[in-house]
Amino acid sequence: MNPYNTTPPPPSRPWWRTTPALLGLMALVALLSAVSLLLGFLVMIAAMVAVWILPAWRWYARLGATFGAFFLLLISAGMSGQLDDSGADKPDASSEEAEDASTGATSSPTTAKALELTNYTGKALDEAEKGARAAGFTPGHHDASPDGRPIVLRSAWTVCFQKADTTAKSVTFAAVRDGEPCPTKDGRPLPWPTMPEVVGHTYNTAVKALDRAGIDLDSVTLDDVYLDVDAPTAEEAAEESDEWRVCFQRPDEGSDVTSTTTVRLDLGQWTDADLDQECPSKKDTTYKIPANDPDFNDSDDTGTTEDEDSTGGTNVGTVHPGSFCDRPGATGVTEAGTPMVCGPGSDGRNRWRSS
Repeated sequence: MNPYNTTPPPPSRPWWRTTPALLGLMALVALLSAVSLLLGFLVMIAAMVAVWILPAWRWYARLGATFGAFFLLLISAGMSGQLDDSGADKPDASSEEAEDASTGATSSPTTAKALELTNYTGKALDEAEKGARAAGFTPGHHDASPDGRPIVLRSAWTVCFQKADTTAKSVTFAAVRDGEPCPTKDGRPLPWPTMPEVVGHTYNTAVKALDRAGIDLDSVTLDDVYLDVDAPTAEEAAEESDEWRVCFQRPDEGSDVTSTTTVRLDLGQWTDADLDQECPSKKDTTYKIPANDPDFNDSDDTGTTEDEDSTGGTNVGTVHPGSFCDRPGATGVTEAGTPMVCGPGSDGRNRWRSS
């Protein structure tokens, strides 16, 4: 660096003339267009002017940004239903008046019937509003729940109630988001199903209780409670329902199960051969077969010292059925007195099994 160079650095550009500020203005075009086409159009004009005045861009970059702002307006307004082409569906009042004047006819029952509004309950909100305009009504909408949530993407909302005023030719739709239940009356809380108590039930019994409560079974996930047992699929748990029982559940009994709630059942598996068929105190803290624990001590499993039996084998005393063993041919007994022998199990590893 030259210490004698006293040329000051070029001044920095104001923040409102920088590229990030201009990109933020273009993003504002998309956001406001989803709410109001007129407001989005005004901001688009401002963005186009700013593109050609503020930044030091080349001409082709400015031209691309100009078209980009225009397409952002069209895409955002179209997704929110601002560009519904309802003009072709509206009745031509001038032609009808001219026809009535030429024929000298007055309003007939047929004309009055043409102004009747279809029941759009259960239909998408954007479809309902388009049909209302085609029938000559001016549509309005609001959240059917007491939360007063804004409705932006009308295709993602479902009509629960509609109230028409044939004199003013207007109709108001009360809607909820797709997947939500309609309230019993406009403005009342949504009747979400509540979680039943299923701890201690077999898997199939628990699923029936969830179904009776109105809970979507697709929202149910399964997990196991032991460190050495894999979680079953829904099909596996249903097929062996008597062996799988619910140890823990989420959410708790009485909690609302909304469209975003994930219901989880933590299952334990026991067969008739298992002497201990009780859930652990916590999930993922213990092993179903203690010998699977890396810190397992064989003396803890037997509680006795090893003795040579009359056949030359090793008698280790009391053992747990199904647990691992490391001396093929060794013998033992369960707490119930059932003789057991150490030998290859179905997985090829040595386990205690009935002799």
